[in-house]
Parts: sequence; structure tokens; C-alpha cells
Amino acid sequence: MRRLDQITLKQLRALDAVAREGAINRAAEALGLTPPAVHNQLKQLEDLMRCTLFDRSRAEGFELTGEGRALLLAHREGRSALERSIHHIDALAAGLAGSVVLGVVSTAKYFAPSIVARLKKDLPDVRVRLDVGNRAETLASLSERRFDLCIMGRPPRMPPVIAEPIGAHPHLIVAAPDHPLARATRIRPAELLDQTFILREPGSGTRILAARYLDETGEGREAEVLEMNSNETIKQAVISGLGIAMLSGHTVFEELRTGRLVALRCPGLPLTRQWYLVERREQTLSRAAEKVRDWMLGHRDSLLPRMELLPNNPGARDRP
Repeated sequence: MRRLDQITLKQLRALDAVAREGAINRAAEALGLTPPAVHNQLKQLEDLMRCTLFDRSRAEGFELTGEGRALLLAHREGRSALERSIHHIDALAAGLAGSVVLGVVSTAKYFAPSIVARLKKDLPDVRVRLDVGNRAETLASLSERRFDLCIMGRPPRMPPVIAEPIGAHPHLIVAAPDHPLARATRIRPAELLDQTFILREPGSGTRILAARYLDETGEGREAEVLEMNSNETIKQAVISGLGIAMLSGHTVFEELRTGRLVALRCPGLPLTRQWYLVERREQTLSRAAEKVRDWMLGHRDSLLPRMELLPNNPGARDRP
């Protein structure tokens, strides 16, 4: 029988480092150890597990076996649980009822701080910590149980989650106020496809929506595309006149309000999706996390910026 009580955190950290770095020498450097020490920890771990954790035959570096991936996921989930418990203990030591880690995809960072500020006012005995990442990072953290709760636009199929809608999520095509299409009341597909589109990286929810919209609008014609990996960079590029972009309305709320960007009157826009509050289905929430979840669901009608209050309200356009 595999001896669970003999597995050490040092061995698991070595497993994690080699998986991350792809080589023992680089893992040793990251851990501040010698390569023989890391090799020895991996060998001890494989002996205890009675299986091979890495495929060492690949010229480009070590690759986890199926057994190695299973053990690494368990280690990361356990580490995340310990981190959450430390946050909770610190909150208890400060005289609070507990702490909650709220994960948010990067597009939600424009309104998530205001939610946390309201939570601090209405639930002063709960400490809420924000963890922001792109979609891939957020899904990885959700899989590793780093969050108690999470705000995202597209709930994943795996891991299994409970997802509750908390508000509309409109997507718009925006341009600089002096763009030739900025004042157009009707924009034909051909005019739109003549523009340079600035898109997020592949895998981004916004990128997927934009690609679908362009495919349907262009009927097979491709637009010129520039790729950038952050909403802030894309907004600055659009403001500078480098191109136009489809972005979440909440991402560009302030720029639309102040007139630094305008929403184009494009066919079929805005595309409206939903924001969701997500929790792992099999993860038991702490009492503090339950209070935060219940508060957010009870206030879902007022959590998000109101797009209809903007000048030239982009959410109320007549559809062609």
C-alpha cells in the first residue's frame, strides 16, 4: 500500500517545480536546491507512489505522466486549501468571522472592486480578497480550488460548478470619437470589414464572441486583425486610432462615459451575455463564503454599472 504519511511537502514541491520548469536543473534553481537533491526527492516520491511520475524520454524536457498529473493536481488543491485556511485564520485573529477569496476574470476587474467595497460596508465581519486573472488562469485556479467564489462570463463544463446569473454582460464595438464610422447611424457589413480589428488572445471569451460576430457579419470575408493580450492595451490602441475593437461594455464604461471612446452602431449589437457567480459544485463553502454568496445574489440587480445611464446609450440601439 502506498504510504501517504511518508509523503513530504518538499517532495511535492519538487514535483511541482519540475512540472513547471520542465527540467531538474531549472527546478533546482527555482527552489534554491542542488539538482541531486531535487532528483532524490522525486525518486523518493516515485518509490512511495510505486509509479513513474515523469516521462524522461522526451528530448525537450520532463513531461508528467497521467499519475504525475493526478498527484500534482492533488498537491495544488491541497496547497490552495491551506492558503485559504491561512487567510481565514488571519481574519479570525483580526476579530472577523472569516475570509473569502473571490476570483474574477480580468474583464470583471472594472466593477469587482466596487462590489468588494460594498461587501466591506454591509458585511464588516468578512474579509474579501480579490484574485484577478485571464480566463485560462481563472479556470486553472478554479480547478485547484484557490477560490471560494468566482465571477466569470462563461461557466466551465469542468470542473463541475454551480453558476448563478448576476447581471447582463453587453459587448460592443468601440472606436475613437474621431473615427470615420463614429457618427454613422447605420454601418454596413462591408464598411465594418474594411476596418482593422484589435482582438484579445485566442481563448479569451471576448475573442471568441468577436470571431463569431465577424464570421457571421463578413459571410466568409476576413478582417485585418491585430492581437493584444490585455483590455487596457486594446483600449489605448483604439483611442490612438490604431483600429476598432469588440470589448465588454463594462470594460469601456468609463471611456464611453467620458467620450474617449464611442460605441459604433453596428448590425446586431450589443451582443448581450451574462455574468455569473460560480462555485465548485462539490466544494463546501465556509459560513463567511455563504454570507458573501447570499449577499451578492440578493443584490444582483445593482451589482453592475448601468449601461443605460451612458450618453447615447449603446444598450438601447435600434436593431437593423
